[in-house]
Amino acid sequence: MRYSQLFGKTNKNAPHDADCANARWLVQGGFVDQLAAGVYTFLPLGLRVLDKVKRIIREEMDALGAQELLMPALQPAEPWQVTGRWDDPGEEVMFQFEGRGGKKFGLGWTHEEIVTPLVQRHVKSYRDLPLSVYQIQDKFRNEPRAKSGLLRGREFSMKDLYSFHLTLADLEAFYQKAAQAYLRVFKRCGLNALMVEASGGAFSKYSHEFQVPTEAGEDTVFSCVKCNWAQNKEICTLKNGDACPPGCGGQVREMKAIEVGNIFQLKNRFSDSFKFDVAGDDGKPARVLMGCYGIGPSRVMGTAVEVHHDDKGILWPREIAPYLVHVVSLPAKDKTEQERVMNAAEGIVSDLQDAGIDVLWDDRVSVSAGEKFADADLIGCPLRLIVSQKTLADGAVEWKERHEGGSRLVKSGDVLEEAGTFAKEPYETTVR
Repeated sequence: MRYSQLFGKTNKNAPHDADCANARWLVQGGFVDQLAAGVYTFLPLGLRVLDKVKRIIREEMDALGAQELLMPALQPAEPWQVTGRWDDPGEEVMFQFEGRGGKKFGLGWTHEEIVTPLVQRHVKSYRDLPLSVYQIQDKFRNEPRAKSGLLRGREFSMKDLYSFHLTLADLEAFYQKAAQAYLRVFKRCGLNALMVEASGGAFSKYSHEFQVPTEAGEDTVFSCVKCNWAQNKEICTLKNGDACPPGCGGQVREMKAIEVGNIFQLKNRFSDSFKFDVAGDDGKPARVLMGCYGIGPSRVMGTAVEVHHDDKGILWPREIAPYLVHVVSLPAKDKTEQERVMNAAEGIVSDLQDAGIDVLWDDRVSVSAGEKFADADLIGCPLRLIVSQKTLADGAVEWKERHEGGSRLVKSGDVLEEAGTFAKEPYETTVR
């Protein structure tokens, strides 16, 4: 992609109402445009990031054996009235309104009321179980105070997975597999997520949240410095410095965090409401048990910015960066040298693209080197390749990794091989 042709450019001024890093840098970097509080348009750069997060999620959900579907966001009131959630929490959470003929509708903020009767219509026997289905869809939530950029919106992207089981043992086994898949998703997105015990509500003793430690977080969690134990402050009776409850010998540390996913063993909460039974292997009716598992792709994107940024812009993790490589061709002293620089840059871009590497090329010729570097910092692609009259005199390009200081020259003939190696290297997640 040539930057000169890209729809949505960088902005040197921070939004006046930006209350966190992602709200600032995503707008300034040309990733999103705010339509209203908690409502964003994803511009081409931002949509590329969001789609890459979704691709990672799809790969991990498919590996679990889950099947993707897409349910309506516009939902009639009736299934919500069956479970009692049309009135409780009702309009506090759900956008509700009347259509023609006075028929009541709402915009989905979750999909248990839709997926349960859907699966019920198709699953009749124990032979049809276990089953897991998922979707990635925009959700709507009547937030009293939308804030924090993509972290708390009124319209947001959500992946929800639902599993259906005949036995509790089968539900628990799948629940653990799903938890591990979630941890893989977040690691691939450049996030060190903790699996945190939280209130199970009416469903079970505990649910589990996936929390990313950062001072930008709204949640408070307590985590052992030595083992994997962690609990949300809402249910934790410990204080900072207490001994780890499992007895590993470590101490509990209090920290702020952002929730990027959660999983619940719903058990029979919704199958009871819809009287969802199947014929068991003994021929008798058996009540279906359920689990639900949510990840917010847009929230993951916003969290990645909160964790990976500096005072110049974003530092995208490799698997979700809009482009892996940002080629920057610098202005030259005369027309002949400028053509030489542009031809060399175009050749590098073509070679990288032919090798399957995503490339953004800043091909502008009337913009200073300083402005180009500032824009590259804002956008935050992992690898910057600078082509200039000076580097070409050395038969090289300047190689600069966004998350590291300094730069080095790489011979032009070695760029493709080194970039290919860079693309395959594992990204070490670090909290900044």
